[in-house]
Amino acid sequence: MFQLLFAAILGEMAVILILLFKTPLRKLVLMGLDRLKRGTGPLVVKTIAGVIFVIMSITAYTVTEIQNRPIDSRNPTDQILLARHMLEATLMGFLLFLLLMIDRLHHYIRELRLLRKTTEAAKKQNRGTDDGKSAFTEEISKLRAKIKHLEFEREEKSKRVKAAEADVETLKGQSQGFQLKHDQMLEENRNLQDLLRSTERSLSHSDGKKNT
Repeated sequence: MFQLLFAAILGEMAVILILLFKTPLRKLVLMGLDRLKRGTGPLVVKTIAGVIFVIMSITAYTVTEIQNRPIDSRNPTDQILLARHMLEATLMGFLLFLLLMIDRLHHYIRELRLLRKTTEAAKKQNRGTDDGKSAFTEEISKLRAKIKHLEFEREEKSKRVKAAEADVETLKGQSQGFQLKHDQMLEENRNLQDLLRSTERSLSHSDGKKNT
């Protein structure tokens, strides 16, 4: 019994030491514990732990019963049984305590791994979001540059249109001036023609009088 308890305790201590330090053996132990907690494994472990707890309780009760006996009625055999039962109860309690420690360490290591995976996924997502933001910002910068370029072209075209309108107004003014000059020249031409006709008539009239 003692050899079995000592061997179990040493084995549990070895498992705890392996779980505490990051070594290749820890992965194997974690895989073994993962498989042990699947299927009927937890039920078997709980059954064994329950049996050990019941035996420890019976042993502790026996120790209490022996201690409650009067000192005068105790014999050397009772002293030996008392020491033996106390040692057994202590070893079984320590065994259950180490078993609980292994379970909690395994749970916390799994939680830590899950937390690390979640953190890495969040970092990747944040990187993707930052990349998306940078791409979006770059696209906005390009669009702003295009808008500025289009505004510049619009201003240039507006200047050209205004210059063309000014040229059209100038040409209209020149055309009106040419039209006025043309009208004046037509009027002068008419007056000259009228004057020439009147002169020709006067000359022809005077020539007729001379002939008579």
